[in-house]
Amino acid sequence: MRLRPIDLVDVFVYLVVLGVFIQLFPAVISESFLLALLTAILLKVVLEAVLLAKRSIVGRIRSEQTTVAVRVISVVALLLVMPGSKFVVLELVAFVFGDAVQLGGFFAVTALIVVLMLARGGMRRLFAQTEK
Repeated sequence: MRLRPIDLVDVFVYLVVLGVFIQLFPAVISESFLLALLTAILLKVVLEAVLLAKRSIVGRIRSEQTTVAVRVISVVALLLVMPGSKFVVLELVAFVFGDAVQLGGFFAVTALIVVLMLARGGMRRLFAQTEK
């Protein structure tokens, strides 16, 4: 996989959003700037993998060649991936950083991921407009 400039922008945006969450929510903790940066990079990798999985599942659901059984299984898989990804993020951060980084509980990490995705989408739209 090749590193693109937009990937670096994503990490920067994730770092800023994570910094805001660290300041505003006592349950979100990072002991240093370097750990926050490494957490932003980890979030970028995990969220890209989750987005890839979701796109794949949605593609199977929308495919005209997909049988009803495969669509039902794909919908169930999508319903499991959506909340399951939050648990993956929490457990992976706990595994990699231990107690030095905490993203709060399920609801805090859900809010964090929603804001990260909104910020990511906003930056990508901004860059798409400037490229035209």
